[in-house]
Amino acid sequence: MELKRTDIKIPEYAQKALRMLEAAGFECWCVGGCVRDSLRKRQVHDWDICTSAYPEQMLEVFSSLHTIKTGIKHGTITVRIDHQSLEITTYRTDGEYLDHRRPEAVEFVGDIRADLERRDFTMNAICLSLRQEIYDPFDGQGDIERGIIRCVGDPRRRFDEDALRILRAVRFAAKTGYTVEEQTKAAAIEMKGLLDSVSVERIYSELKSMLTQPYIVDALIEYAPIIMQIIPEAAPCVGFKQNNPHHCYDVWEHIARSVGYCREDALLRTVMLLHDIGKPDMFYEDEDGVSHFKRHQIRSAEYADDILRRLKSDVYSRKRIVALVSEHDNRIAVARKSVRRMIARYDYDFFMDYLEVRRADTLAQSEYKRAQKLSELDELARIAIELKEEDACFKLRDLAVGGSEMMELGLVGSEIGKMLRLLFDEVVAESLPNEREALITAAKERMKNEL
Repeated sequence: MELKRTDIKIPEYAQKALRMLEAAGFECWCVGGCVRDSLRKRQVHDWDICTSAYPEQMLEVFSSLHTIKTGIKHGTITVRIDHQSLEITTYRTDGEYLDHRRPEAVEFVGDIRADLERRDFTMNAICLSLRQEIYDPFDGQGDIERGIIRCVGDPRRRFDEDALRILRAVRFAAKTGYTVEEQTKAAAIEMKGLLDSVSVERIYSELKSMLTQPYIVDALIEYAPIIMQIIPEAAPCVGFKQNNPHHCYDVWEHIARSVGYCREDALLRTVMLLHDIGKPDMFYEDEDGVSHFKRHQIRSAEYADDILRRLKSDVYSRKRIVALVSEHDNRIAVARKSVRRMIARYDYDFFMDYLEVRRADTLAQSEYKRAQKLSELDELARIAIELKEEDACFKLRDLAVGGSEMMELGLVGSEIGKMLRLLFDEVVAESLPNEREALITAAKERMKNEL
């Protein structure tokens, strides 16, 4: 076994676990993402340990501490040390994979190399000892230095075992900016159909994580065939030209670049991923050869709703995303009335997200009128902030009058709600101040005119 020294600092709580296992006569290592990210000089959030100790032996070693039988039949327990959680797993090999996702059974082994052989990518198959020694039988450290994502062993076998690894390869590319090694990439694209066997919940979770990574733009462009496997509605966007002064990229590249212009928020980046996928359906060319996509936002919103239902998105996120997609091409007037109406229809946070979506969309377009578009968005944001600071009336509950005042005027039943909504509409339109006396006077006038 060839070992190399490193300067990686293992936190004290993880060192304690390693010392306890070694004192009991067992071999143990830090393994996986914690080692990978340490080598990449990135922050490590979770430290994981693998060991030659069997589950019942681990429970005995840590009997003085709080332990949780997290996945004990697969050899994993969680140990609480110094208010920190550590996952500790027995060396194992995997049995047959029948569903392209999980092994039918696992076999505990005493050999660390056998355990590392079953892992997905070389950069995740590196382990670190208590004495800061690296064991790296598949040159994962070299792949990290070269910026390569490579499967351990035969990539076809790795992806056949667990199809989600195909999407994980793209996520790691989006996270690190690394290139998926040629054979690994070819196998991932060839076998992308296996993703259909993975639960939609896992697919959606992986997709959301992928979208928030720093190199997502390049990943969406480079690995588009894999993305199209989980979102086939977007496939026509790839290579679809936009012969229009507002655009300089095809539809898919515009979408990918717009994702990168949003902050690293899964919901907003999902909006950008879906905001233009209806364009190919709505395409037409005028007599001058200019491309148009009128009402594409409506078609895109319909697709977004179908996709998010299929991926079993939570209801709040789905409705929010669909609404933002449907509004993203709505260029409202730069005026207080327009801003108030839109905030009243949705809410203040929605309006600010709408502006960010429009900004990302604009930045991913050509420079044609870009400065003007961005200036208008800045002014809309200024107006919205001003209205909020004024404590403006955005919702019916913000009216300076309520049901009791309407009852005092003699209104009953549905008449009360109808009058309040009429007053609210006038306040939002800024034709009536949100002041109690003014609203009561206006209500009286309306009642008089109806007699």
